[in-house]
Amino acid sequence: MKTVLEVIQATTAYFQKSGVESARLNIEHLLAHVLGKRRMELYLEFDRPLGDQELNPLRDLVKKRAQGEPLQHLLGTAEFCGRTFGCDRRALVPRPETEQLCELVVAEFKKRSVSPRRILDVGTGSGVIALTLAMTWPDAAMEAVDVSPEALTLARENAARLGLADRIRLVESDLFAAVEGEFDLVVANLPYIDQGVIPTVTREVQRDPRTALDGGEGGMRVFERFIPAATQHLRGMLALEIGHDQSDPVRALLAAHNYQDIRVVSDYQGRNRFVFAFYG
Repeated sequence: MKTVLEVIQATTAYFQKSGVESARLNIEHLLAHVLGKRRMELYLEFDRPLGDQELNPLRDLVKKRAQGEPLQHLLGTAEFCGRTFGCDRRALVPRPETEQLCELVVAEFKKRSVSPRRILDVGTGSGVIALTLAMTWPDAAMEAVDVSPEALTLARENAARLGLADRIRLVESDLFAAVEGEFDLVVANLPYIDQGVIPTVTREVQRDPRTALDGGEGGMRVFERFIPAATQHLRGMLALEIGHDQSDPVRALLAAHNYQDIRVVSDYQGRNRFVFAFYG
């Protein structure tokens, strides 16, 4: 009968051979999930023996993770800006860059000593951006749209999980097709991966919905529709997450449609990842 520590050590080696990044962290999360404990509690139980009742479900999760299933899908949750959201194949797995986008948006409004009154999140997916901003500004009217009904169902589940079901309006819409009115803030993490590159991205990313990844040829197709259409609804700040090589064409597209104060911001890896602009 193996102990907690022996399972962690053996599975870490297996994950490393299988190309799983952060191998030990992954098995610790999976084991804590199976045991119904917090990950740090495992460190107090290294000598605990594990029987088949605990090991059998763990083996299934370990096999799927080694084959490239995202850790968040296996856990059913993802951490984002200090909160826990439901996460599965219905929507994009939230990533650190998108957390930084939220942090930058909040910092921008704090710097101006104002709060947005109406906020729109386009391509909301699981709702992490919209719900994070809704909790930041409890008096703001929040609307979020997505073309995927499956993603919107997940976003509604997350809104209920956080007690925000009455605070956010979730609408099925292809970009602005079903949007009405004007907004002080429009934020979007749109599909921006070049369609030709998608077969080469990591196994984990390929488990995300294709519609959440595919930006068409060059990755710019959605931006080319989004940026002109946003002028009909934006009377304030636009905040975008973009591909690391898209800052020049996105900036040019914004300038061509009379956006002002266009600014590119790097992510924590030093890559051009975010664009801010104003309109109206």
